[in-house]
Amino acid sequence: MRKEAMPMQVPDEVFTRRPWRELPPALAVVLRPRIDAIAADMIEVIRDEVSAYRRPLDSALGRDLAGSVRRAIGQFVELTEEPHSRQEHHVRHFRTLGRLEFLNGRTTDALQAAFRVGARVGARLYAETAQTASLPLEVVMPLHEAVLTHINVLSNESVKGYAAAQARAEGGLQRSRRTLAACLLDQRRATHQGMVESLARQAEWPLPGTVACLLVRQGAGGGRPSGLGKERGAGILAVTHGADLVLIVPEPEAEGTVEWLRTAVRGRAAALGPSVPPRDAWVSLHCARLMLAAHAVPGHREAPAGAEAFVRAGDGLAEAHLRHGVHIGRLLGDRVLGVLRGLPPGRAARLAETLDALLMSWNRTAPEVARALDIHPQTARKRLRRLEELFGERLSDPAFRFEALLALRTRALTPVPGTRPPSAG
Repeated sequence: MRKEAMPMQVPDEVFTRRPWRELPPALAVVLRPRIDAIAADMIEVIRDEVSAYRRPLDSALGRDLAGSVRRAIGQFVELTEEPHSRQEHHVRHFRTLGRLEFLNGRTTDALQAAFRVGARVGARLYAETAQTASLPLEVVMPLHEAVLTHINVLSNESVKGYAAAQARAEGGLQRSRRTLAACLLDQRRATHQGMVESLARQAEWPLPGTVACLLVRQGAGGGRPSGLGKERGAGILAVTHGADLVLIVPEPEAEGTVEWLRTAVRGRAAALGPSVPPRDAWVSLHCARLMLAAHAVPGHREAPAGAEAFVRAGDGLAEAHLRHGVHIGRLLGDRVLGVLRGLPPGRAARLAETLDALLMSWNRTAPEVARALDIHPQTARKRLRRLEELFGERLSDPAFRFEALLALRTRALTPVPGTRPPSAG
């Protein structure tokens, strides 16, 4: 059986203090021949009173129980005979016992109950043995104290072993989940379904139908937002990307999930990407990053007043798409809308605004454009005639209309510094 990797801290000061120094060595002499008999009685009562240990004695659990009971009795006899004897090997055994309880999927409840039953039975049988051997009655009080002290120490050491195994397992699980998250956010690796499924099994993370990435700007203290430590956030994968925290949220469209996330990251700037299949988690993160960067730009029409913001990239996919190619969009604007460059800035802005309204209208009439811009129909007609002079037959070309609309949308996302909103006229 593998030994514990942790440094062994043996509570010798507990074993060597009272009450063992008050027990006569003669007690060890009379107890030693009865170790097997006492162990048999103790095992029988434990199996009768603690249902978790009602397995056959030739099973792995039965053998562990029998071996631990005999060892506990033997250690008690050793301490009675020589209170200052070394105890590392016994402590190691009971820490390993706790580790096995965890690895077998059990809690410490049954083990603690077994220790309590063992203490009760042991105190009675030790006292009966001492009485049969005609040892002084003064032995009884320190004997009971020694039994309780002994069992308390062994119980505590088992809990330490259980906790250490649990911490190691949880650490391994978290590493597996970070590996899975990194895979899902890697465009090339995320397409390998077999790899993703294998990592998901290791991470004990059932693959959901959809996910969304929540990009969180790190606060001054860094780390995972405290609001995500609740049970509802247990299935969220978390990984750091540079200075940001990325959370992969399963089934983000479930009722109440978005509002819960908004509350959990309150006080930080965050963007939630669109819902996508797990293989496209990296796309969701890309959209979230574009939108969060846009909302952090001073002068943006939806920029937050402070550092706190919660943006839903799924509500602005067209904008995220344009932002991804904003530099190409600027070149497109120079080519498609270049005729406006020779006009005074105010007039150029008004005509661009009118062209946008025209391209978005159904019937391309002056009254329709006037309603969209909240201007007089005559003003709309005047601007439309000017657009016909500048663009001519291209206004009826579907390809030009598509490119012009893209260019106008891109320009709206990246206004030129110093420009003013268009005025009527």
